[in-house]
Amino acid sequence: LDVPQAQEGLNEVAKKLEPKQTELKNQNDEIESLKKQLTTQGSSLNDDAKAELSKKIEQKQKLLERNNQDLQEEARNQENEIGQRILRKMGPLIVKYASDNGYALIIDTSANNQWPQGPVLWQNQSIDITKTIVDQYNVQSGVPAPPQPKATTPSGSTAKPGTGGIGTSKPATGTKPPATQPKQ
Repeated sequence: LDVPQAQEGLNEVAKKLEPKQTELKNQNDEIESLKKQLTTQGSSLNDDAKAELSKKIEQKQKLLERNNQDLQEEARNQENEIGQRILRKMGPLIVKYASDNGYALIIDTSANNQWPQGPVLWQNQSIDITKTIVDQYNVQSGVPAPPQPKATTPSGSTAKPGTGGIGTSKPATGTKPPATQPKQ
């Protein structure tokens, strides 16, 4: 979602994790230096020194891998927390929009959501309500919406396979279901 608070939160996460990324880079540089030392000095080192250096490289490599996994998990957890905060704020808007417009189901088809057990392979862009919901959220929260480029295909259609956003199960018949006339 292009919600300004989400982007701010992601920027904060990146800034917070920057020292850990620097630490990982330094650890990797140290490992590369030791590998280079083993390669260049390997023939002049005795077997015990070679084995000790190889063991040191292996231990540092394992530590780097664990630290990298920890960093990735921490980043994922913080991103999920940001997403949950945004969803708690946007949830009532989504429910109201669905109720007002006769939707039976709204699906998150963004790239990081694998619903129900895999990605949505195709959706007609005319049913994507993401921009509408984000715009309503921005109006409610008093945050100006970022400028959005309008992308269309040469035929003027905006339907694209594999696009992200919030999709729905409603047929692409317009923004509101047709009004039914009472039978006389």
